[in-house]
Amino acid sequence: VQSPKRVRMRIDNLKLKPGETENQLKKLIEKQLKCACGSYKILKKSLDARDKGNIRWVYSVEAYKTEIRVEPIVLAKVKNPPQNVVVVGTGPAGLFCAIRLMDRGICPVVIERGGTVEERVEQNESFFTTGNLNENCNVQFGEGGAGTFSDGKLNTQTNSPLNKEVLETFVRFGAPEEIVYLNKPHIGSDRLRTVVVNMRRYILENGGRILFHTLLKDIFCKNDRVRAVLCCDLRTREEFELAADAVILAIGHSSRDTFTMLEKRGLEMEAREFAVGVRIEHLQEKIGRAQYGESWRELPAADYKLVSHASERTAFTFCMCPGGYVMPAASERGGVVTNGMSNYARNGLNANSALLVQIRKEDFHRGNVLDGVHFQRTLEQAAYREGGGTYAAPVQRFADFTAGKASRGAGEVLPTYAAGVTYTDLNRIFPRYVSYALKNAVLDMNRRLRGFADGDALLTGAETRFSSPVRIVRNETLESVSCAGIYPCGEGCGYSGGITSSAADGIRVAEKIAEKYRL
Repeated sequence: VQSPKRVRMRIDNLKLKPGETENQLKKLIEKQLKCACGSYKILKKSLDARDKGNIRWVYSVEAYKTEIRVEPIVLAKVKNPPQNVVVVGTGPAGLFCAIRLMDRGICPVVIERGGTVEERVEQNESFFTTGNLNENCNVQFGEGGAGTFSDGKLNTQTNSPLNKEVLETFVRFGAPEEIVYLNKPHIGSDRLRTVVVNMRRYILENGGRILFHTLLKDIFCKNDRVRAVLCCDLRTREEFELAADAVILAIGHSSRDTFTMLEKRGLEMEAREFAVGVRIEHLQEKIGRAQYGESWRELPAADYKLVSHASERTAFTFCMCPGGYVMPAASERGGVVTNGMSNYARNGLNANSALLVQIRKEDFHRGNVLDGVHFQRTLEQAAYREGGGTYAAPVQRFADFTAGKASRGAGEVLPTYAAGVTYTDLNRIFPRYVSYALKNAVLDMNRRLRGFADGDALLTGAETRFSSPVRIVRNETLESVSCAGIYPCGEGCGYSGGITSSAADGIRVAEKIAEKYRL
């Protein structure tokens, strides 16, 4: 909120060359205004690289003739707050829901099957080196959710008015201010961990509770309304109940045991289509040269986003991590799962992204709502066996993948997967239609990004957790159609995809609860 009113003007299409500092923006603004500029705010910053010989940073700003003061927005408190609100999960949906509830005067109990960020880092490092997998505390489960060990990308294809609020909330808890205006904002896994810890502290210091290492075991409904949840302390194995006026299911896309429990409890669910594939790695330098030409050294690590319709099934890249690493992301014993991660600096040698192929309902659905889970698990187990049964990942050079022969080693692109790799033939893991679509997609994408089909590009399998294979059906009040007071929320329940949209859905659910209790 700007106070008091100021004379202001929006100015678009201000351009700076790579290497020029943003201190020069004020001169460009004053040239447009033809008068002194007291202050300005960057609204948007993007990179125009269409002409590799004339790459420019492009800005939109809001300029003021005098200094401005920004005052924090204080939200109205709920008049009759519910006493027993349980948030299940501390991914983006769960954390943002809990924080918005607290901002509205509602103090929830948050339960999380995994550990804190600090515990997760230690557990993951142990898993990468020893193969000792903790099925409840890993890259998928724990404080911050799967996004904590990713690139922290905040761009989204949704147009929700809450998206800006999500970015501003991240800044509130320590994210760099630039994420509010960058065209492709990201925090980086290293900085995101600090932000998540700050969110935890806020919840605890303002009367909320967080129970880590606590698994949701059951939900109790009476007269079609939720009454309580059954929890299990995973350290002591003791079970206990929590009374519940509202339960927010921000459980993430990998909570397969929770999906099974909810199905048995009769919550209406539906199977969803998803996508599977591999992680593809290239040298970051080559991606930079292909995208930016000789200016690549002066610019941030280059990214890409590609879609191919070269075969019957759509294939696409997702979660591209410039200067990043392929992550061991298993959450079940006997399965290999990949994900991508990069730090804020994005300064690793390799670029990687998920390369995924569309999976249709007819490929997996045999009458049970959880058939998609079985399909994903089958691929993960095949990858585990092909990797040698030690959580090492099966990898293959792209040239060998297209030739249908096992790789014997890497070329110029070395694997970054931290739990070890086995050179093999990935065609043994996937159905033929998936392998066929992957091969054709890479060749097709090479026409738009030169070098994408490099024979030394490295494929790592299996990427299976692109999205939840189920949706828990909710109504216009965002409650389960089967039991009032249960709020399916975020990516795991089928209502978002990625950090920003998941966080926005968490805010949306919290606001519905606030309205219900007479905001």
